[in-house]
Amino acid sequence: MSINDKFQAEAIARTAAIEDAANESFVGSLVSIDSDEEERLATYLFESSLPGYGGWRWGVTITKLDENSPATVCDVVLLPGVDSLIAPEWVAYKDRLLPGDVGPGDIVPTSADDERLVPGFNVLPNDEELDAAQLLELGLGRARVLSIVGRDLAASRWYNGDRGPNTPIAQSAPKPCQSCGFFLPIAGSLRSAFGVCANILSPDDARVVSVDHGCGAHSEALVTAD
Repeated sequence: MSINDKFQAEAIARTAAIEDAANESFVGSLVSIDSDEEERLATYLFESSLPGYGGWRWGVTITKLDENSPATVCDVVLLPGVDSLIAPEWVAYKDRLLPGDVGPGDIVPTSADDERLVPGFNVLPNDEELDAAQLLELGLGRARVLSIVGRDLAASRWYNGDRGPNTPIAQSAPKPCQSCGFFLPIAGSLRSAFGVCANILSPDDARVVSVDHGCGAHSEALVTAD
């Protein structure tokens, strides 16, 4: 296929691409020439043979002030083609973390504007005198505590997870967790909905469970002697 080179600058563009690539073998055949409406700028695209950049193109932008002025190289870049292997969109480290990713020695900073947290003094009631134990439970003494958003996210995650009411083990349990002697209600605003299992024989031992979760190790699942 013939490519119309109005600037007659293919050789100049190729030389510029080779200089940038530092190896002539990394610059392949001319693919296309794209120019602007006023025909003052033209971009020459050459195939790239650069290792790791299969399907990419060398893009060399050439300019001419008028028909009689010499062609001048403006820029040389590598551009992805249709079939190029392109790195995925960058995602911040804190947004890439998944449950279980944090191991011994790992530090995961929490941003100052994390919507899941509010300053500790925000939880204190305005017109109520509280004793030391109540203040500690509310979070006084901690720089930040869970916000309403943080509590809602946690509650939704726990309730809809493996230790909520909709799992097979819960639906086949003899009774719900809230009536089990091994159920320890948690403190705070989520107390009425969640607790911690303290039964070593339960698959949920030491884990947060919803009050309507359950398993076969319920304390009142008594064996009746014949």
